[in-house]
Amino acid sequence: MQDTRPVEHVAHAPWWRDAVVYQVYLRSFADGNGDGVGDFAGLRARLPYLAELGVDAVWVTPHYVSGGADGGYDVIDYTAVDPEYGTVEDVRGLIEDAHAVGLRVLLDIVPNHTSDQHPWFQAALAGPDSPEAARYHFRPASEEPPNNWQSMFGGPAWSRTPDGRWYLHLFTPQQPDLNWDDASVVADFDRTLRFWFDLGVDGFRVDVAYGLFKDPSYRDNPGIYSPTLFGHGPEQAMTTNQPGVHEIWRRWRALCDSYDEPKMLVGEVSLADLDEVGRYARPDELHHAFQFRLLKSDWDASSFADTIAEALAAFETVGAPAPWVLGNHDKARQVTRYGSERRARAAALLMLALPGSAYLYAGEELGLPEADVPDAARRDPIFFRSHGRRPGRDGCRIPMPWEAADPNAGFSTATPWLPQPADWPAYAVDQQESDPAATFTLYQQAIMLRKLHPALGTGLAAVTLDGDVIRVDLVARTGDPGPITCWINMGAAPVTIPAARVLLASAPDQPGPSEGRLTLSGDTAVWATSR
Repeated sequence: MQDTRPVEHVAHAPWWRDAVVYQVYLRSFADGNGDGVGDFAGLRARLPYLAELGVDAVWVTPHYVSGGADGGYDVIDYTAVDPEYGTVEDVRGLIEDAHAVGLRVLLDIVPNHTSDQHPWFQAALAGPDSPEAARYHFRPASEEPPNNWQSMFGGPAWSRTPDGRWYLHLFTPQQPDLNWDDASVVADFDRTLRFWFDLGVDGFRVDVAYGLFKDPSYRDNPGIYSPTLFGHGPEQAMTTNQPGVHEIWRRWRALCDSYDEPKMLVGEVSLADLDEVGRYARPDELHHAFQFRLLKSDWDASSFADTIAEALAAFETVGAPAPWVLGNHDKARQVTRYGSERRARAAALLMLALPGSAYLYAGEELGLPEADVPDAARRDPIFFRSHGRRPGRDGCRIPMPWEAADPNAGFSTATPWLPQPADWPAYAVDQQESDPAATFTLYQQAIMLRKLHPALGTGLAAVTLDGDVIRVDLVARTGDPGPITCWINMGAAPVTIPAARVLLASAPDQPGPSEGRLTLSGDTAVWATSR
């Protein structure tokens, strides 16, 4: 048995410690003005749906004025809203509406790089003596790139300016990396945070939080980035996880804590070493640090069990809650990755039982699969930079289906910006809200039970692996309302387990217990009690 017992909660623990957060890919959630692109008006109109689902907060992907090279993650103006999505006043309205129904609002911030159309970069193109040039990573003109650093999206991480200089971009050439050793960069992001916090935003998801600083000598990386890894490790030693980044998070945490109601930060920390991920969530740094081991794991009981135990232990060391995620806008949907909706439902029940916060990606509560996008309709730069060898992320970004009988499944009255598959109406919200066997209903019931039972989400966990079966024993941190056990059978054959009562099962066909025993079906999870 692997016993993993995170630090005790204090009374009135902050909301974010065990929150269920719902990620909205803004372009694909809901279109409020009929142009085929999701926007703030559409999101505001659908807030009652999120309240009905029961989540605690909504995280919105980048909404800024952008060059459009990477789904909004190439920012031109950090304190403005892209007109496709609305205005700053629309964001204010979203915050007010969300707070009125009990939802917090997190935005996305992109500190590692800007758009090449950002005024700073445009000014830096004037020449190496431009003050703005110090805000990026420029190297002198030469025949070969300065080193072997590679783009995460494929190809070299260096491109030339018109005057022959090299500039660094760990993503697309339209996303030049910022130089965080420059004081003006640091100060400008302080202003950006305060702008949105003063508007009422409750926090930020921080893009590439493991990045920002690079090796000051620009030495070669000892290896090449591989998208098949659980996260970046020693092979990316010169471009990720540099020590200086922690000082930035301490600075940002202090800024968050300066508000009467402190703000929160969740960082994208795509590192292979979970102990290193945990260091980003120390008490004076980020509130949450994403670890993506479950998201990148195959359907395998040993892999899942090891990840859960390691992650809980890593975050316990620093006194932080563990954030859990099975899907997001960068990864193929779990229904397809795991091989069936049945497996995805079981994994969701497991995740929602674990101590810490849970981050859901819009559409996973509907059981959406990865969509097959025609090459001619693809938008993701990964597809183009890899010359089609990597499909990219368009398949998990298809617009949401809301009403089965409406044009474009209720997403928009116009043609959606990415094509919806022909079977998308079958997954529509209005087809699932009143169906007790629907995936939506499973998520809704799980979130409700999570709020009712202190052993779920906020409890202490002990993880045991027996063949294809993972057992997670959960007990409340205070009082004695009784333990709950989450069982997940990741094999095909049924197994017999002890259980007197089942609170919730991931599969509608799961039989109930008899005489203190339960036959747990394959690819199924249950929340059960012994009395």
